[in-house]
Amino acid sequence: MAGVLAIGAVTYTGSNTSAYADVQVVTDAKTAADGKQYWVQNHLVTKDLAANARAAGGTPKKWLLVWAGDENIADTAVKDIKNLPGSLGGGLTKIKNALPGPDFLAVIDATQGSPSYGKVVNTATVGPLVENEPHHMQYVWHQGNTVYAGALFAAATYAFDVSALPQLKLKGISLPTQTLGGSVPDAYWVLKDGTAYGTYMGGPVVPGPYTYSDGSTQIGNGFAGSPGEVVHFDQNGQVLSQSPAATPQGDNAKLCDDLPQLGNPTCANPHGIQAREDLNTLVTSDYAEPRNIILDPVKQPSPYLRRPTIRTWDISDRNHPKLRAVSYLQDGPRADPADPLHSESRAVMETTVTNLPGHKGAFAETMQGGAVYYTPDITAAAPRWREVFDDGAANKDIYAANDSNGASSNGGWIQTSPDDKYLYRAIVGRQKGTLSADDPGTTGGVYVLDIQKLLAAGVNYKGSIDTKLKAQQGGGDDLPTVVGAAPINAGVPGAGPHWGAYDNWDLGSDGYYHETDQPQHLAVSNYFVARSGLDGDHKVNLLNIGTDGNVAVDQNFRDEFTGQVGINFNRKSWPHGDFGNAKPHSELFVIADADIRK
Repeated sequence: MAGVLAIGAVTYTGSNTSAYADVQVVTDAKTAADGKQYWVQNHLVTKDLAANARAAGGTPKKWLLVWAGDENIADTAVKDIKNLPGSLGGGLTKIKNALPGPDFLAVIDATQGSPSYGKVVNTATVGPLVENEPHHMQYVWHQGNTVYAGALFAAATYAFDVSALPQLKLKGISLPTQTLGGSVPDAYWVLKDGTAYGTYMGGPVVPGPYTYSDGSTQIGNGFAGSPGEVVHFDQNGQVLSQSPAATPQGDNAKLCDDLPQLGNPTCANPHGIQAREDLNTLVTSDYAEPRNIILDPVKQPSPYLRRPTIRTWDISDRNHPKLRAVSYLQDGPRADPADPLHSESRAVMETTVTNLPGHKGAFAETMQGGAVYYTPDITAAAPRWREVFDDGAANKDIYAANDSNGASSNGGWIQTSPDDKYLYRAIVGRQKGTLSADDPGTTGGVYVLDIQKLLAAGVNYKGSIDTKLKAQQGGGDDLPTVVGAAPINAGVPGAGPHWGAYDNWDLGSDGYYHETDQPQHLAVSNYFVARSGLDGDHKVNLLNIGTDGNVAVDQNFRDEFTGQVGINFNRKSWPHGDFGNAKPHSELFVIADADIRK
């Protein structure tokens, strides 16, 4: 393969002949709203694909898509910059990639037992935008879905066609000029009609008033600020509607800071998003005013820039979600007024709905707060959310040497199993020195909670997290209990996974994949946002799940170059060239259309 890729105004130079000798390059481009060409370029490793698996008599492939960003100077130099005494000169010895390269979707063979299991068989690079900081896709992929992928810094949403994996096509892209009411896209939820809702966590692209199609006007403090919005996309990534997340009267001024300050203080920075279409209800969780996370090395001046709020929406009219309620999470027994950043309610990163018709509940988790909350009825006029689990109660199950303090566990991904039996949770772990100078931190990983008693009890469930002892040992009665746990990077504090996805596909006796409600595998990625200081080790791990909820890291999912467990995104060569380290943020299990049967 040639070592130079030149499209439009951007040229990347690299050599990959040593690592990948035979690479087929296939480009698919679309004209965006600005009249310019945007593309996805596939770099297919032919020796690992060896024609069609089914035609060759092999097992049809299961693919793991990983949305990853190129590492560059702004990422690798964060800690050095923070430690410099007022000067940016010298000392930047840890830089690995000074120049920007293309961001990409890595296509990894996730077919257990396959000769190419764990190998990267395609890197589908995107352009001409660089340094997108690839972030989230949707939480789970179903047959026929577009894959929606957000660019955190570029405020763009990509829409990919994955029907002919391992090759991808670009269906379209949404640019900031199409979502002027919000910025910093985070996560996506795909509806049954194939369209999707996306959370735009940051404020309007331009500071000042923005008027929505419903006639309401919100005053925002600008790009990556507040308040954010929910965007409805069609299957090609084109904007169907924008809906304000802020209330007309604003939010609690004591709990919601904004920089610069707004006349009506708001916590409206939606991050997590999931829906129950049968209940006509959407749930979003407010995480933080994002510019204070991504514009490192500026230190946050207030803990109240991390949000304690959850929003429920009426989606009876799918194209015009209407905000129904704003709920404030309450602090728990380990809250410290002198250190509110690590109180249980702080930084509501994610929410996850239940799935079965008899259930109306949903869960939410806090990143800095280190707690799991639950409401039994998201359709209520004012849902009541209560803490039902503290990350501290799972710490020793993850790694015996951990303490039982859940504060600042840096939890991210949380997801109910399709059959509503289990709750999956990924936590980075507490970094060394977080709570005090001699704080040893904690090892992160994955834990699984049994939620069957809680859901069966309905609105009258029993149990509470009202003492520090219960925070450390569980609340008893109907509250969730740990049934499985596994460390990631055992013994290394604050180096666990931020994100994950469950595998909802099983290979049937007919030789085709069928969707299942009992996942047997999870994939997790050990990276958050480098500029926040949570950089991770850039690995993707796969875990096996037992029918009882037990989890264990798959020891056979190994890097093709190092031979170590986990796919290492810190490498010199990729199918698209010698661009060095990359940052894997989110992942999905996906099957080509030809290999699926309902």
